[in-house]
Amino acid sequence: PHDEDTQEFQRKTYFSLSHFYCVETICAPCGAVIAWTKFDKSESPTKILQFLEEVYPTEDSRPAYICIDKACLVLKTSIANRSWDMWKRTSRFVVDSYHYVNHRTTDQVCRKWCNPAPLDGSAPNLVVVAQDNQGRLYYKRAFNTQACEQLNAWLGGFESILKRLTPGNFNWFLHVMLFYHTRYVIERQKQRQKQSSSGLDNNESDNS
Repeated sequence: PHDEDTQEFQRKTYFSLSHFYCVETICAPCGAVIAWTKFDKSESPTKILQFLEEVYPTEDSRPAYICIDKACLVLKTSIANRSWDMWKRTSRFVVDSYHYVNHRTTDQVCRKWCNPAPLDGSAPNLVVVAQDNQGRLYYKRAFNTQACEQLNAWLGGFESILKRLTPGNFNWFLHVMLFYHTRYVIERQKQRQKQSSSGLDNNESDNS
């Protein structure tokens, strides 16, 4: 389970890429890849925090919300090692919506502080009011909290290739694939903005 500590696996060698525990990515809600790295023995909260500190070294660079499948464990570890004194000034750790439903309902820390869509007003930027086709109001998540999970599903299609590569080729291939993926996402966002702007221009022309 993602809300339980991960045990480290002892291996004889770490020269083969298949011996790395996982590839860790950081994505924007739109799906653009911000950073990636490899974890060798486990995906521990301590390693996640170290990775975040490398990618976001200053307060100005840190996002307001950081969505992680095991955010509650990362939060508890951050409090225990006192790094939360730094993170709490800028950011909040939340669990992505896919994994949140599987986290223990008895974990009050997770339910109170890591909820990806709280309705108590504690995180108004995570939940917005929308309107359905019948004009009825409803709450919906403001951001896609599953961007990294969707990226991982896409990368899974290349697993058989990646397992056969040398470390250098693995890094190059993965970096290039993530680069092209990010470029595709950005181009798609630009097209949507153009379509949205075109729709607004047409509405203004109709009203004039």
